[in-house]
Amino acid sequence: MLNTEQFEAWNGAEGAAWAAKVQDTGDGPEAELHRLLLAAARVGGRDRVLDVGCGTGDLSALAARRAPDGHVLGIDLSAPMLSRARRAAAGAGLGNVAFEQADAQTCALPEDGFDAAVSMYGVMFFADPVAALTNIGRALRPGGRLAFVCPQPPADCAWYVIPVAALLDVPPQAAVDAYPGPEPAMFSLSDRARLGRVLAGAGFGDVSIEPVHVPHLFGRTPAQAADGFLASGPTRYIVEQDAGLTRERAHTKLTAVLEAYAGPGGVLLPGGQWLVGAVWPGEVRL
Repeated sequence: MLNTEQFEAWNGAEGAAWAAKVQDTGDGPEAELHRLLLAAARVGGRDRVLDVGCGTGDLSALAARRAPDGHVLGIDLSAPMLSRARRAAAGAGLGNVAFEQADAQTCALPEDGFDAAVSMYGVMFFADPVAALTNIGRALRPGGRLAFVCPQPPADCAWYVIPVAALLDVPPQAAVDAYPGPEPAMFSLSDRARLGRVLAGAGFGDVSIEPVHVPHLFGRTPAQAADGFLASGPTRYIVEQDAGLTRERAHTKLTAVLEAYAGPGGVLLPGGQWLVGAVWPGEVRL
């Protein structure tokens, strides 16, 4: 696998944290993103669907229900998350969905094997996004649809800015510049112009990139949300890099700032996403 660093992360602490993440109940903000995404992919009853970076399989399961006479294949690097996905699908009695541990950038996908490819926050971590999306495109039939969700720039993602600012003791508007390291990989496709160039370079046409703003659920309580932030991602990185910031102190800071975002539906932080759609023409334009 070319994405060695990502493979290690998603099969280590990062993958374990996301496998244990509090799930949306099916009528929350994540469900809204799922509905938008599947509508953009125009998933129908007989479609063969590829879910890239499927994680714990929520989107795969919804696609399988929309395509009862079709089939869904979810692929991901993370064994812990795939294990949860398989258990959930079996428990729901879904016989038309399968999961495989694979790197979408390099794995051998069946040519013309799918009518649609979808991804919920699963396309940002490729070492070579053009190569990865080209590989995904080749797995689509001519005219096959691609639809995915990825973050807008970090300054437009309060779920990133707010906890980072709290841990660094800076105002939210200074969080992006104050972050003590390279920009997190999750924002690799957050620039709209670059996103368009990557899709064109991979051979896709009829590209649409639409802004949406759906909040993210991070836990039922501020303390639970703080646990989640500290288990993975940029916030864990900050604690790891600052010898003077203990996990206990970081947890206290995060819990305090997250109180303002707690409500009956849990801890919801504003989000900014790109809803992306494209069509595979059946050949790679060089």
